[in-house]
Amino acid sequence: MFIVCGEALFDLFVVGEGGASLRFDAHPGGSPYNVAVGLARLGAEVSLVTGISIDFLGARLLHRLEAEGVGTSMIVRKGGPTTISLVGVDAHGVPAYAFHGHRAADRSIEAADLPRLPLGSRVLHAGSFSLVTEPTGTSELALARSRPAGVVVSVDPNVRLSVEPDLDVWRARLAAWLSIADLVKVSREDLGVLYGGAEMADVAAGWLKGGARLVVVTDGGEGAHAFTATVRTFVPAMPTVVVDTVGAGDTFQAALLWRLAEENAMAPSALASIDEATLRRVLRYAAAAAAITCSRAGADLPRAAEVDERLREAGEAPDEA
Repeated sequence: MFIVCGEALFDLFVVGEGGASLRFDAHPGGSPYNVAVGLARLGAEVSLVTGISIDFLGARLLHRLEAEGVGTSMIVRKGGPTTISLVGVDAHGVPAYAFHGHRAADRSIEAADLPRLPLGSRVLHAGSFSLVTEPTGTSELALARSRPAGVVVSVDPNVRLSVEPDLDVWRARLAAWLSIADLVKVSREDLGVLYGGAEMADVAAGWLKGGARLVVVTDGGEGAHAFTATVRTFVPAMPTVVVDTVGAGDTFQAALLWRLAEENAMAPSALASIDEATLRRVLRYAAAAAAITCSRAGADLPRAAEVDERLREAGEAPDEA
């Protein structure tokens, strides 16, 4: 079972305006929420750990999870509001976010709210602004630290300065997760925000020395780099007609986790010893999934059959591992 920790919210996209009014199109979202849905669509058994409001928007978030087959037994219902994200997409399909979530349900999880990880848990993934919003950030970190032996810890910082503008807070919390993380996926953009002009390979080497087994750096339309203690490789992005890039990183994350498990590489020792050919298959699978999401509006993550078909179209055999 995959366990995903993090925010659950509504994305509001501006779809039109008239006079003094704006029209919005609202969709369930939040990076970890999307990752959980993406894993379920690929065929994974997955549960989401988050706070969801008892308000009508919270009810819709919960209903969507249930409809997608995401486990909800670790969700905590809270009296605070549902976080709202206003999303603007530029001419290149790149989104910008403005989050409104003061005292929101997904930021209000106390350590006492969370049960221990269920039996059969294989992976605990956490990311985005829930890493730094309190008390949720501290509670999720405590849950990860109490995991049973052998559970893979995965993290993607997905830095949102509009939620927490202090980079020292992000660096400190990421350092805490890096002390227990086996898998780190990060965008090149976030590396630049966190560490300025530091070389990607140098940052990855430092994380690997600190205990990570696999580091993956996504680079938008260029592709993805991956590093272990013995392997360094790169795969280009899959060509696609971009509608927007909303949810592309979340799609890559979900597909990365799923394919690593399918390749029997979802264990700390297996991540450390993964060979280059296997790693490239995993990255190509994730790249294909992300390309599909970019080809349609919003965070509409693909199902396994769609990813397999996309790989076949690219002349690759998805079922031959």
